[in-house]
Amino acid sequence: MTDRTGPDGRATGSGGTAELRRQIVETRHQLGQTVEELAAKTDIRGRARARAADLRDRAGAMTVQLRSTAAQASHTVQGKAKGAGHAVQDRAKGAGHTLQDKAKQTGHTLQDKARETGHTLQDRTTHARHPVEHRVPGPLRVPVQFAVRHPRPVVMVAAGATLAAAAVLTWRRAGH
Repeated sequence: MTDRTGPDGRATGSGGTAELRRQIVETRHQLGQTVEELAAKTDIRGRARARAADLRDRAGAMTVQLRSTAAQASHTVQGKAKGAGHAVQDRAKGAGHTLQDKAKQTGHTLQDKARETGHTLQDRTTHARHPVEHRVPGPLRVPVQFAVRHPRPVVMVAAGATLAAAAVLTWRRAGH
């Protein structure tokens, strides 16, 4: 009766006692692990806490990632807006220079036309006064030439003569 057989069908003797003890220790260890696993599965509150902690960690990581992505997108948009602003500025500057050049060219054209018209009028008046100067009788020719060449003093004298004549007429009508 001292001969025993193990679960695998081998005979266990005095050398088998140590083997049995080792198997018992191993079985207890496996049983302890199984009990811990079963306890962990039945501990709903603990599992929920662990899951919540895991989700919090993932949410924090996602928040950091989203902030980083948003910052990159912000910098990209800012860079593109800056580039577009510079492009608009350059176009406006170019359009301003073009407009300025066209205005300058138009001004020069108008100046040239005005100068040309002035010369034409000057030539016409010069040609027009020659026949007048030559048709005047000899003794009056010098004063007429002076009047044609210097019209301002002649106009002043004529205005003075007109005022004097008006004063004389007014004085005569008043009965003096």
